[in-house]
Amino acid sequence: MSEEPTSWARTVARNELAEPLPRRWAHTQGVAERAGRLEGILGQQAGLLVRAALLHDVGYAPRLAATGFHPLDGARFLRDAHGADDQLTRLVANHSFALLEAEKRGLREVLEAEFPLVEDQRLVDALVWCDMTTTPDGLPTTAEARVAEILGRYGAESVVGRFIRRASSEIFAAVARVEAAVAVQPR
Repeated sequence: MSEEPTSWARTVARNELAEPLPRRWAHTQGVAERAGRLEGILGQQAGLLVRAALLHDVGYAPRLAATGFHPLDGARFLRDAHGADDQLTRLVANHSFALLEAEKRGLREVLEAEFPLVEDQRLVDALVWCDMTTTPDGLPTTAEARVAEILGRYGAESVVGRFIRRASSEIFAAVARVEAAVAVQPR
């Protein structure tokens, strides 16, 4: 499958998340809605961004949680069960600086080997912006508030807390780059 349509991605995400994890599904829908706003800066890549936004957290689905690291579990599921496009699986595997969290979990080499980073920085930044400016309930927020919410939910000394503290400056920089690109787009 080289160019999965948005409807396919929405169906897969809904099937995996809506019933077992309704709040995660709400977040996913909010992330996808934000992705739809970035067509002006991404052009032809906008459809890929929306698909990645819809599928970025699919690895949280209980039946898919093989390693317990949702970016890797989700990307493997999309690749192995759906034959998903390489760019899509790499975006899902590496969303929101997942490589830094993979390092904390002892999975960095595995993630890098199976799903190398996507080279298109605009696309990578756009997915970070979508994810990190959307609350767990699917509402818009600031990246600073989102990082604070994650720290509050997981605790500063948890694996996720240590990762998010380490990644926060990169998250804020990616969000700033997207917001600067959006600001110069014609309205």
